[in-house]
Amino acid sequence: MRKSWRILVVDDEEVMRVSLAAWLSEDGYEVSTASSGREAIAMCAEKEYAMYFVDLKMPMGIDGIETMMEIRRLRPDAAVIIITAYATVDTAITAMKEGAQEYIVKPCNPEEISLLVSRIIKVKNLQRENLILRKKLARQYTFADMVSKNSRMQEVFALVRDVADLRSTVLIQGESGTGKELVARAIHSRGSRASRPFVPVSCAALPETLLESELFGYEKGSFTGANERKKGRFELADGGTLFLDEIGDIPSKVQVELLRALQERRFFRVGGTEEVEVDVRVIAATNRDLRQAVQQGTFRDDLFYRLNVITITLPPLRERREDIPLLAREFIDRLAIEVGKEVDDISEGALKLLLDHTWPGNVRELENAIERAIVTTRSHVLLAEDLAFLAREGGQRAGWTPPTDLTLDEVEKEVILATLRRTGGNVKEAATILDIDRSTLYDRLRRYGVPR
Repeated sequence: MRKSWRILVVDDEEVMRVSLAAWLSEDGYEVSTASSGREAIAMCAEKEYAMYFVDLKMPMGIDGIETMMEIRRLRPDAAVIIITAYATVDTAITAMKEGAQEYIVKPCNPEEISLLVSRIIKVKNLQRENLILRKKLARQYTFADMVSKNSRMQEVFALVRDVADLRSTVLIQGESGTGKELVARAIHSRGSRASRPFVPVSCAALPETLLESELFGYEKGSFTGANERKKGRFELADGGTLFLDEIGDIPSKVQVELLRALQERRFFRVGGTEEVEVDVRVIAATNRDLRQAVQQGTFRDDLFYRLNVITITLPPLRERREDIPLLAREFIDRLAIEVGKEVDDISEGALKLLLDHTWPGNVRELENAIERAIVTTRSHVLLAEDLAFLAREGGQRAGWTPPTDLTLDEVEKEVILATLRRTGGNVKEAATILDIDRSTLYDRLRRYGVPR
């Protein structure tokens, strides 16, 4: 048994307080005492205790139930044992309803106390082991700075490994906030260019004239304010990787110059007459449909084909909901340290809110939501109330209205087809989502004439 657990005894009677503390100390626990509920709450805020023995009737200030409720608010994982000399069914029910783990009657039996604490400690050790296993599981699904157990994301991770050492251009497609730059950095860091610069450029953030000089640099005197020669991002990325974010927003004139730079790996600085030659791997990213942009005439087809040598498509968060608990806990572990708050877990109720949200901003929105909850929470565990703003701000999944013009078999077929589309045709994953055996799903596919 682990004996380094801290216990706080709260009782206004000195004899009871001292004797109980002495019994627990003899068992090897670190025991502190408080003579009132308010003192106990102050101590709870300052230091974490594994268990609290709280007297029900304390005439001065707040009683045991109120003390327990405040302790539970500050330390949701704490085990609270209510002690009373007035044992009635009503008080027992009230105590347990408000969150007491146990209920014991004075005079206390030291042997009974030892067994009780031992039992609670065993439960807490199991919880601790579960936490360790959960973190090991998270590491199992971690790649670079990304976390996912979704099959499509695992395919992305595998593709990143395969293309990392190549020189070929990569186009990363995905909605805003899906982690396109993280994928680009993972490709760079796992390849032979890892020791060389990774240079990002946001193509949407700069107007045409600035973007051109930002990419290719300029010569002294080439325009007003150009008081000296400046290297562009292509030169700064020489030997490394140039990441062109939101490539779909690049102006037409710059598209022509970019195409030449990609084809010949050389270019002119703005206002320059000498060609600059570079060895740069280009990774581009977009949240737009570039094929549609080509059809509409807003994006050059030859530039699209030059960029689209290797394509990586990132699924939106709403299509990889199984990753939400993993991501949430990953963000809690990192952001709690950055924010300076002692938050180390998330409740089931809070997770349900996260799972019910549609996440139009994807992983970035989830990260921002977790940070906001950490900043505002008064608990060591994120609760549903800490994420209530998600419901207020919308984005909850709309309720499903079942069709009334289809037979039961037709409804089942549509659900199966929709699930297979969601999993990219992965039968094993679809069967897991539908909560049926793979063999059963194959039977249904044969029944409805759906090719494997």
